[in-house]
Amino acid sequence: MSNTSLMKVKSAAQRINFRHGAGKLVTEYSFVLSFILLLVIGTIANENFFSWANISNIFVQSCIIGLIALGMSMVISAGQIDISVGSQVAFLGGFGVVVLNDTGSILAMLAFCAIAGAIVGLVNGLLVSKGRMPSIIATLAMMAALRSIINHFGSGGPFTVDRAYYDQFRQIASGGVDLFGLTVPYFMIIFIVATIIFDLVMKRTRLGKHIYAVGSNEVSARLSGINVDAIKTVVFMITGLMCGIAALLYASRTTAVAASNAGLMFELDAIAAVAIGGTAMAGGRGKIWGTFLGVLMFSIIRNILTAADVSTFLNGAISGAIIVIAVLLQNFNRRRG
Repeated sequence: MSNTSLMKVKSAAQRINFRHGAGKLVTEYSFVLSFILLLVIGTIANENFFSWANISNIFVQSCIIGLIALGMSMVISAGQIDISVGSQVAFLGGFGVVVLNDTGSILAMLAFCAIAGAIVGLVNGLLVSKGRMPSIIATLAMMAALRSIINHFGSGGPFTVDRAYYDQFRQIASGGVDLFGLTVPYFMIIFIVATIIFDLVMKRTRLGKHIYAVGSNEVSARLSGINVDAIKTVVFMITGLMCGIAALLYASRTTAVAASNAGLMFELDAIAAVAIGGTAMAGGRGKIWGTFLGVLMFSIIRNILTAADVSTFLNGAISGAIIVIAVLLQNFNRRRG
């Protein structure tokens, strides 16, 4: 073969590699492109979109689902799923309000919500790891049980914060820190700090590497010496802990936790945020910052729909559609690769 022919073959190969690399880059970070597109649409739909009041409001709206979604990212990365998170928020938030009213201590409520959430996660984890139950079945049973219990003790009504603690407790949701002449909401700080911590854990620690290994190939992970059962249990416990913190924030924002509908459909929103953020729904690969942007995207979409006077009853349909589209794209890219 002549030098000219070799150069043509090499040039063609380089073009193919470039297109493949560019295509893979777009696929891997499509959530970033989607986020930028939503920002453009938001600017068009609302001239005050980039005002600090609107931006901080988007973060406040995102925080509660965001904390749950961070835990869900771990669970899904490990090849599992948790559909009990909404009921966990109702259960932990409702009884957390009881603790607050009885003790007058927000710290006591936080301790209860965190510890009880971790215990609920532990039960989920043990059912999956030791009971060999599919995670969707185990967490479905937990979802029904927790909702039933909180409805029973609350008679289907709300758990309301006593007036004596109302102002102090409400300050968590409404307050913030003054920086450079701007008020940064506590919710915004909590969500960003939690995201940084989760990202460091998943990227820099042995736990994160083991979670991805278990989600990628459970058998290989076990043969490599990884305690698969322990990893499964830990990710559910962490998710329960995040639900506990989210429950306290939810109670602070609403000052009343309705037993029958608090946290309703939270699991759908969290799973959708994880999916749109680039985490593989089959496990083994995840992006914490992708989940972060995914949660913000949902709030931006709702912000745009509110500005367009579209009914909030369509939120569930939007979440479901995003999950379907995200999973179809993941399946297409996996077959293509």
